[in-house]
Amino acid sequence: MDTEKMYQLYRPLLFSLAYRMLGSVMDAEDIIQEAFLTFDQLPPETNIRNDRAYLCKIVTNRCLNLLQSSAKQREVYVGTWLPEPLVEAENFNLNPSEIYQRKETISTAYLLLLQQLSAVERAVFILKEIFQYPYDEIGEIVGKSTLNCRQIFHRAKKSMHHKSPNHSTKSVTDSQVQLFLHALLEGDMESLMKLLTTDAVHYTDGGGKAQAVPYPVMGIENVIRFYREWTDWFKQPDSRFSYSMTDVNGRTGIVLTIDNRVAYVYSFEVRSDRIQSIYVVANPDKLKHVNPMLS
Repeated sequence: MDTEKMYQLYRPLLFSLAYRMLGSVMDAEDIIQEAFLTFDQLPPETNIRNDRAYLCKIVTNRCLNLLQSSAKQREVYVGTWLPEPLVEAENFNLNPSEIYQRKETISTAYLLLLQQLSAVERAVFILKEIFQYPYDEIGEIVGKSTLNCRQIFHRAKKSMHHKSPNHSTKSVTDSQVQLFLHALLEGDMESLMKLLTTDAVHYTDGGGKAQAVPYPVMGIENVIRFYREWTDWFKQPDSRFSYSMTDVNGRTGIVLTIDNRVAYVYSFEVRSDRIQSIYVVANPDKLKHVNPMLS
C-alpha cells in the first residue's frame, strides 16, 4: 500500500490517539505529518509486519518525547490549563468527520482526567480502553512486556476511576446550551442559576495571553457573581461580537467571536440535569487551528 492510501486510511486513528495523548490539535497534526514522513523514508528492505501498529508506535513515541520535553512548560503555565478545543464547524477549516467519533473520550472532562496519568499510563490506557488493542500489540508499541502493559492498564484504569469527580455526568443538551447562552447575553442571572448545580465550577484557560480569571471560579454564588460582572461587557455600545453553537469536543458548545476573531470556546459538563462544569479556552495560541486569522 502506498503512503498516500495509508495516510487516508490511518490518519483518523493516529490523530485520535495523538490528540488524546497531548490535548493539542496542532501538536497532534504535526506528529502525524512527521510519522508519515518517517515511514515514507524507511529503506525498501525494512520488514514491517503491521503498518498500522508501526505507525501507532511512531506516533506514540513522538507523543511521549514531546510530553517529556514540555513537562516543565506545563509546570509554569499561567493559570488553568485546558486542552485545545476540537471544534466542528465548516467555517473553521476542521473536519472532525475524519476523527474517530468516540465522543465521550474526547470530552474536556475526560481529556483532563487523561492528563493526570503519566505519559506511559496514558498511552497504554488509550490503546487498550479506547482502541481495544491487545496487550501484545501495546507492548510492541510502547516497548513494554505484555504483563507489564496489563499491570499498567489496570493501574491507570483504577486511577481514572478514583480521580473522576463524578460518575453520573452526561452530555449537555442543545436546549441547555441555548438557555445558558440566552441567560449570558441577557444578563439573566436568575435563569442562569436554575441551570447550574450548587457546586458549579467555571474554568478559563487564558495562558497569560488573554483576559481570563487565572483560577477556577467555584460554587454557584461565585459563578453567578463572575458572570454578572462579565455580561456587562456585552452591553457596551462598542462591543462587536458574534457567537454560534457548535460541536466542541463531541458535545454542544459555544464559539464566541470578537472583532471577527474567535476569542472564547465553551464546553460543558452536566450532572443531574444541570451544568456542573463550564470550560472556556481563551488562550489565542490554542485557538489558532479554530480561527486561522489568529495565526
